[in-house]
Amino acid sequence: MESRLLILVIIVIGAIAVAQLTRLYELASKMRKHGEHDIQDRDNYLNARLMLVFNIFQFGALIWLMLEYGWTGIGPAASVEGESTDWLLNVNFAIILFVFFITNFLLFFFAYKYVRKPGVKATFFAHNNKLELLWTSVPAVVLAVIIILGLQSWNELTSPSSKDALRVELYAQQFNWTARYAGEDNVLGKTDYKLILASNELGLVTSATIDSSIHAMRFGNGGIVGLQKLLNNRDTVLTDSTLSVLRTNLGRKERLLRLLNQMKATHNAKNDAPAWNDVIQKDTLYLCKNKPYEFTFRSKDVIHSAYFPHFRQQMNTVPGYGTRLKFTPIYTTKEMRKLKNLSTFNYVLLCNKICGGAHYGMKMMVVVLEEKEYVAWMKAKSSKNFKSSFAPATQPAVPADTTTNEMI
Repeated sequence: MESRLLILVIIVIGAIAVAQLTRLYELASKMRKHGEHDIQDRDNYLNARLMLVFNIFQFGALIWLMLEYGWTGIGPAASVEGESTDWLLNVNFAIILFVFFITNFLLFFFAYKYVRKPGVKATFFAHNNKLELLWTSVPAVVLAVIIILGLQSWNELTSPSSKDALRVELYAQQFNWTARYAGEDNVLGKTDYKLILASNELGLVTSATIDSSIHAMRFGNGGIVGLQKLLNNRDTVLTDSTLSVLRTNLGRKERLLRLLNQMKATHNAKNDAPAWNDVIQKDTLYLCKNKPYEFTFRSKDVIHSAYFPHFRQQMNTVPGYGTRLKFTPIYTTKEMRKLKNLSTFNYVLLCNKICGGAHYGMKMMVVVLEEKEYVAWMKAKSSKNFKSSFAPATQPAVPADTTTNEMI
């Protein structure tokens, strides 16, 4: 308590001292017979010299930061496409730095050179067509070059990849990533959101998953049979609002069931193979060095953004809309650790879009392996593909009695 009181007293005394010094300066200005708005030549010359000093300090600090931390601060690009992106970034940096040094030098040098001098009147310069044309056309040309190069790079990154590219899907949901590798056929199985269940969280389309979804829609917890039983149970008293919610849910599930039956009627079981041999991987994304990859992205809930900082790649994941990008890793994790001289380094996949309360924790480890290591890992994972992990329901379950809140 005493220390706080002492601090408060010091602050009050300091404020009084500043006020008295200001008053003393005003009285001194009156004695020198000039107002506060009058700037002395001595002060002008001092500020002009300080402008040059600050300009030199500013340039020196910027150059030191670039030499110390590099252009980006995250090491060399770890993909072929990332090297192209870095080249384009360097072009932009070169243009920006050139303009920065020229304009800032002129700004501070002119403040020094054209400081106010007694008896010298400033020249009034109203308009000049050549200058107007110069500072309009030059930026326009430079921006056109940047935009054209950027569009070329973007089109190259998002264009269809080669036939030998390995297909991987990244499925985003709050707040994790799931990777799905195309199997031996290098073809990703088709998906449909209506088939998403606990046993089929990615919604892969096969005869078995369609049957499981139909079964769950009819007999699952909160399914059609259970809702009908609850609505027809005269021993249970429900409020009007609860009845409205239950009837709405029942109507939606009946419409979904009709769509699922239509899907089953038109589905060809011969198309199940691409989905059955897909490999689903969580927690860690394994990639192979020098192998081209085509990534497709889906989102279950909100807009996420798949960001590979070390590969210089980023793509939004949008609910109901598929996006894609491609890149070829050129350094294994072990090689990048040596390049960065950091034994704990790991590649990472992040979400670069604020997608909710736990956005900060939405990441996935990425490991780049040599081809032999990758082949061995994939061989081990292929034995645990989607077909081996999928357990469709075979018998209709008898709906248990549930409370109203569970059904809602």
